[in-house]
Amino acid sequence: MTDLAPRQPDATPVVRDPRALAVLAAMEKAAEQHLDAIRPENTKRSYANDWDLWREFHDWLAEQTSHRLALTDVTKGTLVGFVVWLDTIKLAAPNSIDRRITGVTVTARREHGVEVPKEATVAARQALKPLKADEDRIARGRGAAKAVTPKQLRQMAAAVPDGLTGLRDRALWLMAFFIAGRSAEVAALRTEGITLHSEGLKVRVPGVKGKPAREVVVMYDKNPDTCPVRAWSTWKATSGITTGAAFRPIDVWGNIADRHLTAEAVREIIARNAERAGVAVRLTGHSMRAGFITASRRAGKREEKIRAQSGHAENSPAFWGYIRDADKWTDAASEDIL
Repeated sequence: MTDLAPRQPDATPVVRDPRALAVLAAMEKAAEQHLDAIRPENTKRSYANDWDLWREFHDWLAEQTSHRLALTDVTKGTLVGFVVWLDTIKLAAPNSIDRRITGVTVTARREHGVEVPKEATVAARQALKPLKADEDRIARGRGAAKAVTPKQLRQMAAAVPDGLTGLRDRALWLMAFFIAGRSAEVAALRTEGITLHSEGLKVRVPGVKGKPAREVVVMYDKNPDTCPVRAWSTWKATSGITTGAAFRPIDVWGNIADRHLTAEAVREIIARNAERAGVAVRLTGHSMRAGFITASRRAGKREEKIRAQSGHAENSPAFWGYIRDADKWTDAASEDIL
């Protein structure tokens, strides 16, 4: 039989006083009771909800495998499977999934006496890591991004201030819309990756956060105020930028920096321009991406064409959510049935 505590050969085993062991056990129990007593009620409710989701995951898993695992089987395989299920089936935000992992492991230990292996939690958070870099998934945590509408784009264009910053801002958010770009993609655009052709622009959208690069086309818009080709050409000519970062910081004296904007700066520019224009809802960087998909679908564009522009995977739950929203009023089941 293997000793739990290694000792030197021929050493006399340490015999613990049964009374001391009893005291230690009592203190362990008292510590758990004390921690439970001071734990906020909302945390307790959250852990209970996490365990309910864990149970729902096991119900789903039993349907898939025709075999039910015990809820106390918190292993590397089941915990990673839980992460994937929360992401693809429940469409949970990454931060929410992170909290669920904690809730399940804590409840397993405190309520069921199961010590979850460290390798299981490490693997679960490794599976979660790329999800935290995906803007589509992050947007779930903020609630569905408000998709910008063509009317709101025209409203924003009418409120653009004069000057270099105004020219940059309009070119930026129109480009973000027409390439269906993530904020990080818009921030990473390079001038030499945007080329002018008779039909419009060819834009190389850089790969960011593990997403592959893609090349898209941006056509002239019939309205000059919301035309991304004219807006980009005007910004490029006025700024004098020929290579490097397409969109850059501008200081209060009108000096253009020699570096890219950050993704956060892109989001702030879009939000600030929408607020200046009096748009009734708060728009974010993701609003441009969602708005393009919605508007393109309502204009009758094919799904594969829209996905090619946005870079969504064919089985992306976020993409199909936008499509369902765009189709909601098209050929509605309640239309002209009486």
